Amino acid sequence: MNRLKLAIYVLTIGVFLTATSELIVSGIIGTISEDLGVSLALAGQLVTVYSLSFAIGTPVIISLTSWQDRKRMLLASLAVFIAGCLAAWMSPNMAVLMISRVILGVSSGVFLVVVFGAAAKIVPPDKIGSAIGTVVLGFSSAMILGIPIGMAIAEWLNWRAIFLILALLSIGVAYLIYKLAPAMEGDAAVPFFRQFKVLGSAVIVSGLMITLFRESGNNLLFTYVIPFMQNIFALPSSYSSFVMLLLGIVGAVGSRLGGYCIDRWGASRVLLAGLVIHAVTISILPLWAGRTIPGIVFLSLMVLSMFAAGTAIQSYFIARAPQSSNLVLSINTSITHLGLALGAGGGGLVLESTGTLYFHPWLGGLLIGSGLVAAAVSIAWGRKKSRVELLLN
Repeated sequence: MNRLKLAIYVLTIGVFLTATSELIVSGIIGTISEDLGVSLALAGQLVTVYSLSFAIGTPVIISLTSWQDRKRMLLASLAVFIAGCLAAWMSPNMAVLMISRVILGVSSGVFLVVVFGAAAKIVPPDKIGSAIGTVVLGFSSAMILGIPIGMAIAEWLNWRAIFLILALLSIGVAYLIYKLAPAMEGDAAVPFFRQFKVLGSAVIVSGLMITLFRESGNNLLFTYVIPFMQNIFALPSSYSSFVMLLLGIVGAVGSRLGGYCIDRWGASRVLLAGLVIHAVTISILPLWAGRTIPGIVFLSLMVLSMFAAGTAIQSYFIARAPQSSNLVLSINTSITHLGLALGAGGGGLVLESTGTLYFHPWLGGLLIGSGLVAAAVSIAWGRKKSRVELLLN
């Protein structure tokens, strides 16, 4: 294995660690609530604070540091992440833990965005899709392994030990990045406010709408996926953990498959195909009410297309905004968290008003279908812009 390929895998491990710091709180929220003597509702704000810090802080810091060497930014963001983990480990009360979540949210967001940009710089152009697919695998692996391992550590030791372990492992990742990753130039130095002119591009704005519709539509269902499977598919509760593990593995396969297909057929085609399959499979899930196996099969197809399209979106933005890719990717991650919040909130309102999860897939499919329209518009405008630039040159 050559040095650069090994560097991609090290970056993926870093993504796994930072993603675990985000996702693990949902698995140990009850333990934190009891240990710190706060209500479950207040403990739940640890998730909100993290997401807001991620969404607001990441694009600002990325834009201010876009000219910096990417390797230096990887190491700097990991150093701050380690500090956040240590703060969480030593937190004596809820206030300090909240502050640690702010630090973790911003540093994780910056690290993730810089990893995407660095991966695109490390590999040849015809391998960018595979590299992005590998990086996305780090996030899906956190869903498969990070949460259950973290919960096991909380039971074996305590919830604070999770963050100490994350800090120690991140020190190892930082050392490997220092040894393996090459120096990588940042984007051209551009004044802070001028960088945001990229948001005036119809191609980029419509592309960001893909993420907003896709994430909100998907999370409208996925926030309640376990009760949905139990109540609609008649899945026995004893099989829920196994099915979630299965879906996580399918997601990992989807990210790798998406990367392979992008290198072969291009990000635009994979994005459109993934959104079509995603919209169709989620919309027909209610048809399998009471039929466990067919329901799980089509839910797995939905997850496969979801992760493949997720890889394609990252590659699409890198291709459409090469001079501002770090900023655009950071804004895209912010839109992702906004979509997740809207989907979870919208799903709760629908459940409260109807008393059933039966309609969630149809509403989710409608939103994802809107994302498909946004993708078609973005790709069409992008092709038109390319033709105009070709004629002018």
